[in-house]
Amino acid sequence: MRKPLLGFWLLALAGAGVAIWRIDRWKNQPPEIPFARVVRETISSTVPTNGKVEPVEWAVARAERPGAVDQIHVQRGQYVMRGAPLADLDASEARAEKAAAESRILQARAEIETLSKGGRAADLAEISSGLDRARLDLDTAQNEYETLRRLEAKQAATRMEVTAAKERVDRAQLQIKSLQERKTSLVAAPDRTAAEARLQDAQAALKLAEEHIRQSVIRSPLSGVIYQFDLKPGAYLNAGDPVAYIGRLERVNVNVYVDEQDLGRVAKGMPVTITWDALPGRVWKGDVDKTPTQIQPLGSRQVGEVVCLIENPNRDLLPGTNVNAEIESESVENALTIPKEAVRRELGQAGVYVLDGDKLVWRKITMGVNNTTRTQVEGLQEGDAVALLTDKPLKAGMTVKPVFP
Repeated sequence: MRKPLLGFWLLALAGAGVAIWRIDRWKNQPPEIPFARVVRETISSTVPTNGKVEPVEWAVARAERPGAVDQIHVQRGQYVMRGAPLADLDASEARAEKAAAESRILQARAEIETLSKGGRAADLAEISSGLDRARLDLDTAQNEYETLRRLEAKQAATRMEVTAAKERVDRAQLQIKSLQERKTSLVAAPDRTAAEARLQDAQAALKLAEEHIRQSVIRSPLSGVIYQFDLKPGAYLNAGDPVAYIGRLERVNVNVYVDEQDLGRVAKGMPVTITWDALPGRVWKGDVDKTPTQIQPLGSRQVGEVVCLIENPNRDLLPGTNVNAEIESESVENALTIPKEAVRRELGQAGVYVLDGDKLVWRKITMGVNNTTRTQVEGLQEGDAVALLTDKPLKAGMTVKPVFP
């Protein structure tokens, strides 16, 4: 019984010894430290910021008269030509007014035509017939009067008969005069003036109705992309209400906000790169067009508004969009660069830990142009391995196990 127990304890002690040896060896292993190589490349110093897209050229389509929206022809993001219909207002009332005005015009013109011919045909016929009879009666009365006068001179007729014949002549002449005055009264100047006034009123009403019908179609004021449009059928618009914002978007302005301390690095003509989180992987290029003339607060920042002119050939960078911007302020070709996370400061001096064999060597550096991730350096060689940021404390002469991510 004692031999098996002794063997068991010997095995247990041996296993414990091996475990202690492995733990001690593991503790004495050099730590794994991430490294990166010094490379040569073109590096550009950038000013990263944010901004908002605005159209270079734009216009607003507005309602010209009040009314309810009857029909919509377009949608947001659509390209339209100048004069293209965007939406229709209800024009039923204007069309009814137009039909009524056209009817009044026809009536007034017919009345004027009748007056220009002397009056209505029935009245003219009656008067003409009366004049014919009156002239015939006048001829008869005058012949009889002349005959009786000659007979009176020969004492073959009495004075009374002559006087009676003269009265018949006067009555016939008076009848003719009365009929002529009646004919003239059919086409009196006030009647024609009133008819012409009614025609003008009807024509003015027609013109107004046609203008209301024209204003019922809201059209694009220029050729471009509809970048703001929220109209719904049935919505009521007042005269002057905005309906759609249309812009030429082949080139756009991006107003970016540069912190006051970085404004000295920005100048007109510097290259600009725009990205938009909604379209990852897409990049738009352009240049700084205008630098700010004043500083303004933006939240907790003091910024200047820099206007950048950006090419937008596919018209997919829409006004009102919040975007990211990088202004390239300086560029160096064939520069030695390292990741920014490799740079450390000790005793006020910038430097890096360089790998020499399996040990760390402290190397002072001079930094040059840098961007958001890398920096230009002097004091290193191409291909040198520099230690990256780690939670392990580093010091010169330390043995490490390099790892290259």
